[in-house]
Amino acid sequence: MKVPDLEPASSLDFIRTRIAEDLKANRNGGRVHTRFPPEPNGYLHIGHAKSICLNFGVAAENNGLCNLRFDDTNPIKETVEFEESIKKDVKWLGFDWDDRLFYASDYFEKLYEYGVHDGKAYVDSLSAEEIRDHRGTLTEPGRESPYRHRPVEENLQLFQRMREGEFEDGTHVLRAKIDMASPNINMRDPVLFRIMRASHYRQGRKWVIYPMYDYAHPISDALEGITHSLCTLEFEDHRPLYDWCLDNLPIPYRPEQIEFARLNLSYTVLSKRKLLTLVTEGHVKGWDDPRMPTLSGLRRRGYTPEAIRNFCESIGVAKRDAIVDVAQLEHAIRNDLNKRSPRVMAVLRPLRVVIENYPENETEQLDAVNNPEDATAGTRKVPFSRVLYIEQEDFRENPPKQFFRLAPGREVRLRYAYFITCKEVIKDASGNVVELRCTYDPATRGGDAPEGRSSPKATMHWVSAAHAVPAEVRLYDRLFNEERPDNDSSVNPGSLEVLSGCQVEPSLKTSNHGDRFQFERQGYFCVDPDSRPDALVFNRTVTLRDTWAKIEKNLKK
Repeated sequence: MKVPDLEPASSLDFIRTRIAEDLKANRNGGRVHTRFPPEPNGYLHIGHAKSICLNFGVAAENNGLCNLRFDDTNPIKETVEFEESIKKDVKWLGFDWDDRLFYASDYFEKLYEYGVHDGKAYVDSLSAEEIRDHRGTLTEPGRESPYRHRPVEENLQLFQRMREGEFEDGTHVLRAKIDMASPNINMRDPVLFRIMRASHYRQGRKWVIYPMYDYAHPISDALEGITHSLCTLEFEDHRPLYDWCLDNLPIPYRPEQIEFARLNLSYTVLSKRKLLTLVTEGHVKGWDDPRMPTLSGLRRRGYTPEAIRNFCESIGVAKRDAIVDVAQLEHAIRNDLNKRSPRVMAVLRPLRVVIENYPENETEQLDAVNNPEDATAGTRKVPFSRVLYIEQEDFRENPPKQFFRLAPGREVRLRYAYFITCKEVIKDASGNVVELRCTYDPATRGGDAPEGRSSPKATMHWVSAAHAVPAEVRLYDRLFNEERPDNDSSVNPGSLEVLSGCQVEPSLKTSNHGDRFQFERQGYFCVDPDSRPDALVFNRTVTLRDTWAKIEKNLKK
């Protein structure tokens, strides 16, 4: 099994401890075999990444195997598009299932055979509403269906006729015969099969009855020889049913279900239903919208698989649900991009600057450091000329006390270039600043002060107007303003700001889709798939400010 290099855990979590104990006791013949079982009814999100890293990770750590199995038991919601996106995301994260790609639908025949085994199930003709009414409540036991005691032969005949398509949807279901008085509602004769006259994206119309997940899950695990079935906490109450299915069927293996806390992220929704609503109602531009917490959205925004794996490692595996601060995810991508991203200069809201004492029609190439965090990254040449662009926010005509950047009569350092001083402010008829007239000091080439010369307090980025490349920049922010968004939470209206007329240094002209950069003093950005050589488009991955680092520092005090 191919897996990426993972940082070793400082100590074993409860799942790895359990697996270590099983290996020591030689349970399962010393094997470790896990699975990642997504339903192909949507795109994977950051919460799935935690499960992927856990399942593939613990298998690799113990020289085991991990399967990719699609839980394709609901033909109404599942598509080839979703399946292909899931396979792409798992591989992008750095994991490979080799030849172990499986589908629950491959086991439909076996699931059907087990459904009539040993008289442990019966065909119920109550409606869905009547079944719910008979099931009881948390404080009241359920009531037996009047069809619960049908003879075995009648059940077998009805179940076969269900399969042959003689009945309409909702007229019959197959239920397990367990205990209608059980304190666990999931054990009150749960439905195993229902009639669904829908075309399956893999099986076509071969089947008109489909198994429920709680029934297909344990059997699929057992048929594949899974040793440890790692599930999120919402399946804890379903574990008795998982075990009941294994105990009452002639199945070759006996997997063990272990539950762990799912990922809950602040300012984020991770419900597939809610994510689908965001897409279908047009709040976002698709499953890969960079504001979405889907892996395809994070990838388009510029997140790296290494950052996501490191994030999953940092949050660990717990037994209780908790909210993880989204700032911790942002911290992970900053750490990763800080090491790998070349530094470039880009001006998002340009203000024209003319250096009056710089020769006209002259250009010089200045040395700029590609990445101070990587000694092997080297340098590049950036052109400097008489007319430049700087950020509008880097100039104030009447600067406040703590503003040290450019102002009338003030000197600043241009990154890698020279010291310049603002001499004149040019405005349009409406009083808006449209141009600055400045002078430069030739003795400060490279941005260094000669001996005995004081240095300005501010250093600013810039681009040469004659050489700059126009670009569109999309500034993405959190999709919700509320820390714990719910169904009534509205989308943050400021979650996307599109800037046109941005100017970037010429080295970016040949950048390709997916390339990542740090725009100096702006943040981390990547090239969007919409980008073309004559119309560059950049997405902001994350700002430079690291909120989580400050939070973490305060926690250690």
